[in-house]
Amino acid sequence: MELQGSILMKIQYTTRLALLILLALPLSPALAGDLSTVFNGKSYHVGASQDWNENNYGLGLEYTFERESRWKPRVMANGFRDSNEDMSYMLGGGLHRNLYTTDRMNGFYFDAGIDAFVMTRTDVNDNKPFPGALPSLTVGNRYVGVNLTYMPKVAVEKMYDSKMVDESISGIVFLQFKINVSQLMD
Repeated sequence: MELQGSILMKIQYTTRLALLILLALPLSPALAGDLSTVFNGKSYHVGASQDWNENNYGLGLEYTFERESRWKPRVMANGFRDSNEDMSYMLGGGLHRNLYTTDRMNGFYFDAGIDAFVMTRTDVNDNKPFPGALPSLTVGNRYVGVNLTYMPKVAVEKMYDSKMVDESISGIVFLQFKINVSQLMD
């Protein structure tokens, strides 16, 4: 039990450190990009027969590196209430391709990509960190955006290393709202 507490403290420390680093990124003139505050909010357990917590409130940060290419690398750190109403922590990075951008509607854009991460959950691996990778979409403009991530049933079963607890679920959709604080500081 002491080892588990030690690992959890390390993840929490690493998450805090990552948040501080992410906060410092926009201060560096060598790095151009966008820092967003992420509000974790909602999940949908598609086809679920059980009553899961779908109000996954939490807070995080996301930093998207500025590139001339349509490919956008990003790093993120989040803490939120999971589907069992326990706190979960995630630290990761992603690569997204811009699929559409216009100057209208304050720079409306649509991106698709993949996010890889290390996460802790009390019901997976006794709260020890585990890796994951999921597809995600982002829709927004210069000021606000929405991240949408989908976890198919097969990914849930692999995460739990067994058949799903709720066999009727066909997948889980996660929604996050983000505010680009870099734009607010300009």
